Amino acid sequence: MILFPAIDLKDGQCVRLELGEMDRATVFNDDPAAQARAFEDAGFEWLHIVDLNGAFAGRPVNAEAVDAILHAVSIPVQLGGGIRDMQTIEHWLSAGVRRVILGTVAVRNPDLVREACRAFPGRIAVGIDARKGRVAVQGWAETEDMTALELAKRFEDAGVSAIIHTDIDRDGVLKGLNVEASLELARNVSIPVIASGGLASLDDIRRLLEPDCAILEGAISGRALYDGRLDWKEALDLIRAARARENAAQS
Repeated sequence: MILFPAIDLKDGQCVRLELGEMDRATVFNDDPAAQARAFEDAGFEWLHIVDLNGAFAGRPVNAEAVDAILHAVSIPVQLGGGIRDMQTIEHWLSAGVRRVILGTVAVRNPDLVREACRAFPGRIAVGIDARKGRVAVQGWAETEDMTALELAKRFEDAGVSAIIHTDIDRDGVLKGLNVEASLELARNVSIPVIASGGLASLDDIRRLLEPDCAILEGAISGRALYDGRLDWKEALDLIRAARARENAAQS
């Protein structure tokens, strides 16, 4: 299980939204690169970055902040928000992003997802953001008449490296992950699933380390890491201990 710390970028700052509303943003750090270094120094293995302005604009907006993060850390980065064409995909992958996350374009132009997967094997993820089970796009401003599972199944044979499944109704409000919804998705597709939205405490980490959650690739945490509700060291220690037990059992 991988715990992905989230860096959500709005106007060049690290923020957390509540329920995906841009006017309900809390600024936690005005230096995204410093925040990224802090996560790497703490022992996190990946970074999850979202260009929030870009998600609404349909094009990269916080590119300067993303570039600063890429130069500041050596751990792999996955990036989403405003990535809607092959040129932008190629730009970010060549700039050092390990994998790009395609959200709105996965709904509006699924052929682009397939083309990108062929061109960049293992480096394309799909972000599926759902409100009451229905897919939301354009920075969560619009809801589609499609379920998360229906969208995921579109890409079953496309070569997508991961699905980031976000429950919008829990995002940023610390209600706890909707683990069951992410598990339901993971049970019905062969693509690895990452749970997101609402991770609030060590109880969520413990739940993710239970045997039935082994099919999940990991989970994303944002606000709980920033406001201290989730102790970084304790969370990572729990994950490392679980891995050690698993490795011992297999040896």
